[in-house]
Amino acid sequence: MMAQPLSNSLTHAVEAAVASYTNANPLSHDQFARAAQGLPGGNTRIVLYYDPFPVGIARAHDGCVQDLDGHEYLDFVNEFTAAVYGHSNPIILDAIRSALNDGLSFGGPNRWEAALAEAVCSVFASIERVRFCNSGTEANLLALQLARRITGRGRYLAFEGGYHGGMLSYLPGMQDLNIEGALLARFNDLESVRTALSRHGRDIAAVILEPMLGSGGGLPADPDFLKGICKEAESCGALVIFDEVQTSRLAPGGLQAVYDVRPDLTTLGKYLGGGLSIGALGGRADLIDRLDPSRPDRIGHGGTFNNNTLSMAAGLAGLTKVLTADAVKALNARGDRLRGMLMEAASWRGIPFQVTGVGSIFTLHFQSGRLRQPGDIRTPAPWRKLMHLEMLLRGFYVSRRGSMNLSLATTDEDCERLAHAFGNVLDAHSDLARALDN
Repeated sequence: MMAQPLSNSLTHAVEAAVASYTNANPLSHDQFARAAQGLPGGNTRIVLYYDPFPVGIARAHDGCVQDLDGHEYLDFVNEFTAAVYGHSNPIILDAIRSALNDGLSFGGPNRWEAALAEAVCSVFASIERVRFCNSGTEANLLALQLARRITGRGRYLAFEGGYHGGMLSYLPGMQDLNIEGALLARFNDLESVRTALSRHGRDIAAVILEPMLGSGGGLPADPDFLKGICKEAESCGALVIFDEVQTSRLAPGGLQAVYDVRPDLTTLGKYLGGGLSIGALGGRADLIDRLDPSRPDRIGHGGTFNNNTLSMAAGLAGLTKVLTADAVKALNARGDRLRGMLMEAASWRGIPFQVTGVGSIFTLHFQSGRLRQPGDIRTPAPWRKLMHLEMLLRGFYVSRRGSMNLSLATTDEDCERLAHAFGNVLDAHSDLARALDN
């Protein structure tokens, strides 16, 4: 715990940053006040809210966003990994314009959905069939309901700190709208999985997890943990669902290919639509084929915009023409270099700090000690608030929770500028930063 005098100093520093931020963003403040008249809390997505008010984004291009007050920011939020292509990739935009010229929703099958399905199946070894929907949340709900119907079981095993959408959240303070039936185990703790399955295995339809916790702190799974889950689930007849909504962009075939683990079902979303809304559920043919409407034992699955032409066309262009293996390798290498620069900046100043994550997706933590589970994270919320506002004031669009990711539009110069600004913030609050681990 932080000593009381230091807590007071941190409070004063946050108050000063709030005042500077408020003075710099009057139009965003006014927009937020107007929005709150029709939207609870002034927005429609909890992760985009932060106090005293979020900056209102007016436009975006390449690797930048611009707010209503005319400030331009280098974007390191990148739509929480969905904007891997940046904001104006010409290949993606050309695909959208071409599809748009032929109309919007057809109310019938179209050529783009078949081509995108073929591309997805060719990239992910575990995906023999795929079904599209409109978001990663929807894909995860579909995966669990399909597993329940196939196995005839009602419960599922998830993990503390996991996030699979607004109705499948196991983050503190984010569980009110969850669907029923969850049992929770500890991430990177195979024994807790064995315990849950030994007690409730006959009732568990599926085990669902992210190969790297995203919202839960950027914590990668141990490969042996993932392989152990697959073995334990198979022994009790439960299916394994990998939520690769975020992590599938980290390697051709996703993190499951990196770790050489093959789940029964995989969910995708975010970047897969080229920047437009999309979700996908893929996996073994015998499982996904239960959604075949021509089968007498079919499980019905609908959705007006599941195959909307713009998302299908943009997703196809992105997956086949832009997010190549070489592009992914270069993007991850750039992320590794940036993490190294941030670590060096903190180390040189004697500040407890580490960066968790993989490649181009990572989270900042101001503490020492190994981080394997969400319960290990102890960076104080007031410090995260201070860092967030200070970086915004310096022209860097970052998240309150400390997560960052790069897009293909992010340059080496952008990363160097971020690392330099990060060092400046640490210099401005060095005494506070050094005491965070006490």
